[in-house]
Amino acid sequence: MRRTQSGDEMAFRVGVIGGGQLARMMVPPAVHLGLDIRVLAEAEGSSARLAATQVGDYRDVDTVLAFARDLDVVTFDHEHVPQHVLRALVEAGVRVHPAPEALAVAQDKILMRQRLTELGLPVPDWAAVADSGELAAFLADHGGRAVVKTPRGGYDGKGVRVVRAADEADDWFAALAEGDQGDALLVEELVEFRRELAQLVARRPSGDVVAWPLVETVQRDGVCAEVIAPAPGAAGRVAELAGQIARTVADEVGVTGVLAVELFETTDDRLLINELAMRPHNTGHWSIDGAVTGQFEQHLRAVLDLPLGSTAPHADWSVMANVLGGPEQGTLADRLPALMADQPTAKVHDYGKDPRPGRKVGHVTVSGDDLDDAVWRARAAASFFEG
Repeated sequence: MRRTQSGDEMAFRVGVIGGGQLARMMVPPAVHLGLDIRVLAEAEGSSARLAATQVGDYRDVDTVLAFARDLDVVTFDHEHVPQHVLRALVEAGVRVHPAPEALAVAQDKILMRQRLTELGLPVPDWAAVADSGELAAFLADHGGRAVVKTPRGGYDGKGVRVVRAADEADDWFAALAEGDQGDALLVEELVEFRRELAQLVARRPSGDVVAWPLVETVQRDGVCAEVIAPAPGAAGRVAELAGQIARTVADEVGVTGVLAVELFETTDDRLLINELAMRPHNTGHWSIDGAVTGQFEQHLRAVLDLPLGSTAPHADWSVMANVLGGPEQGTLADRLPALMADQPTAKVHDYGKDPRPGRKVGHVTVSGDDLDDAVWRARAAASFFEG
């Protein structure tokens, strides 16, 4: 606890930039820990509106400095805060976690690939390409197929495109000169993989690192639909290697708070890094109800440099199912009584968002000692919010 000059106890004050569901889910553990949590939201009526003490533009230095004036630490709901704003915070003496240098690696996919390659970590074969000629050369060397990504801003399948001819990215090359994407696109080998995995860890500024069990993610249309914890059949070498990779990234890049490392388990038995996220992540939502310390509580502990909690799971299996799109009529709350009656073991999280096709508007988690039963119950619970 902080203390005033008179000796009175005063709660730690944590500021979160971004008013989405990740900020929203930091509120309950902040309340439980006695923290004063404040949110800089992008708009009125944000998902995190209960803690939104200010509405403003996170790209504006003066707005962000005013928000951070009396905070103990600033952290993030997303990685999109510009570097010049982050540096202004640091120069003003504000504790920022994760730090600007670490966040830069998550903000720019080309910089991410460069840094991971320098560290000798496993990534798909890649290149930065500035025009269709360079893309054509990469395609020729990789069987005529590749994945092209915009370096900044993409998520949930946005900014990602499988191409088989160089002219299929011409619109993105043309946009480079007009936007803030830099001067090149990222191109990668099209990886043949068995499944996608994710390893979450949390790291304190003082260096302590803890890891949750490795999880398997199920994607639909480029968006995570389900997460199974732990990943079936991944005990032993796969889980050990994933943990080593995530800890290396956290330590060498200097990540503080929660780090998510998304991975491909390939058909030729490689484990390759796909993406990084330096904040609580969708693949860790199962931990809210399925682990001793959920990722949102752990993130708050970490950015405040407090002792980290146990990541042990409560049950043999936890299955998280995203609610994508939501009901065509009404709200999730309208469907809640029927869900509760039908699936009393399901834990429901409503993000307070308006339904929209493909949008993550909530999730449900079911834990138990039988995987098939947990999967069935999670899917059954999520289905109440569909259509």
